[in-house]
Amino acid sequence: MDRVLSGMQSSGKVHLGNYVGALQNWVKLQDKYDCYYFVADWHALTTGYNNPAVLHDSVTDLLVNFIAAGLDPDKCTIFIQSRILEHAELHLLLSMITPLGWLERVPTYKEKQTELSERDLSTYGFLGYPLLQTADIIMYRAKHVPVGIDQVPHLEISREIARRFNNLYCDVFPEPDALLTPFPKVPGVDGRKMSKSYGNAIYLSDSAKEVEQKIRTMTTDPARVKRTDKGDPELSPVFQLHKIFSTKEEQAEVAEGCRTAGIGCIDCKKVLIKNVFSVLEPIWTKREALLADPDRLHAIAEKGNEKARKVAQETMQLVRKAMGLY
Repeated sequence: MDRVLSGMQSSGKVHLGNYVGALQNWVKLQDKYDCYYFVADWHALTTGYNNPAVLHDSVTDLLVNFIAAGLDPDKCTIFIQSRILEHAELHLLLSMITPLGWLERVPTYKEKQTELSERDLSTYGFLGYPLLQTADIIMYRAKHVPVGIDQVPHLEISREIARRFNNLYCDVFPEPDALLTPFPKVPGVDGRKMSKSYGNAIYLSDSAKEVEQKIRTMTTDPARVKRTDKGDPELSPVFQLHKIFSTKEEQAEVAEGCRTAGIGCIDCKKVLIKNVFSVLEPIWTKREALLADPDRLHAIAEKGNEKARKVAQETMQLVRKAMGLY
């Protein structure tokens, strides 16, 4: 089977946006491809280098959510980036051949600096993020990387770096292709894109009470001040979540109820709460079992680390030979 590689940064708890945008798709892909999924803990240091102590809990939370969301260690390889030291070696070697201008033109370089303006991101680690990301991908000679259409430019630099290495030395790395996946925009409780940095997320680790409270207090169409006011469902973040979690029939009913003031916002949210719970309850059950059995979680991670390390070592032998370093 073709190999697929993807990772998730351990910079905080996993939220519904991560689940809908990535984990759900990863679960489907594990039945079709040779999938490698990793916890990107080194990547978390590119913006959170001043507080590495939070990494341990974040790594554990990510592993738990990977498996609770449906990733099967018998079908895919789950590993931790920092446990495979070859990633750092390849990152270093790629830094020797990558023009500085390539890194400076990455779309998120300026965007993230603006978004996280309270942090000092004038570091090589932050600038070189795409190099580490490239090392992650090409280390496993992955053919596909699942991305949304807006993320294709981010993958292009990995393709360019792999191409440059192959041209300078010899063909070691396949140029990874984008495995285009529809990633719906998941709104947070304040209407903006769900994000840890915005503090507007519903987390997989939230309790039922916390999830219900967050949805009940979500913003809706500002025109609906009173129960009898008519509204436009397209202006309501709650309805955008209905499009993801509710059936077509339920979407039609709450939309019509909003336009005609046939239902109140509380009634609309009750339907959404029910449907979000139906997604989260199986995850909560699996999370509880995993957290109660840390030895099992450790064994899963070690098994994945060992398998990933073997592939990484094979790749680095090819790299050193190509560069005349062995």
